[in-house]
Amino acid sequence: MPRYEFRCRTCGDTFELSRPMAESSDPASCPAGHDDTVKLLSAVAVGGSAAAPAPSGGGGGGCCGGGGCG
Repeated sequence: MPRYEFRCRTCGDTFELSRPMAESSDPASCPAGHDDTVKLLSAVAVGGSAAAPAPSGGGGGGCCGGGGCG
């Protein structure tokens, strides 16, 4: 189940809730019971088919793609 991060505008507390995606926009109360909260934008990266392809050739990898670093 996805986790969503919220911040309370009343007390400034930041907290997370696990809830179904269908409820992601529903209001949330902070642990102190305040209702004036805002959902924070997540910076989580999700892998998928848009990822850059791995470099080819060169052999052993490392910082220079297999070249003679060092």
